[in-house]
Amino acid sequence: MNKLTLKNKEFYRQDNMTEHIFFYLGLSFLTMHEMDAIRCREWRIFPGLSLLSDKLGHIVFVFIHIPLFFFIFWQLTHSQNIEAFIKGFNIFMIVHLGLHILFLKHKNNEFKDWISWTIIIGAGLFGLLDLIV
Repeated sequence: MNKLTLKNKEFYRQDNMTEHIFFYLGLSFLTMHEMDAIRCREWRIFPGLSLLSDKLGHIVFVFIHIPLFFFIFWQLTHSQNIEAFIKGFNIFMIVHLGLHILFLKHKNNEFKDWISWTIIIGAGLFGLLDLIV
């Protein structure tokens, strides 16, 4: 890649962050949610992971996030179609909020306080805002 192309790509990435500020806020909220999910033992409400012992479920839940976050960061820095990725991830953040509402009454759901729900709703709301603004 020549310097001009690299410079244009860097400018595009910076401009993209400004253009999709709601997406990046949503991604920040979702990242915080994943930290909170460990505190709230989210693996206990996941189909499949809930069948594991608490210790093994925790280990699998933590380590499965390494390739997931790698994929997100890779897409944001190397994707040939970053707009499609951002749109798809915005939709995911909205669906994610819906799933938390759906599982609100699950017996093992520990997302009960205002902090957890501010983070969960924030991710979904910013994903929606990025799609419509």
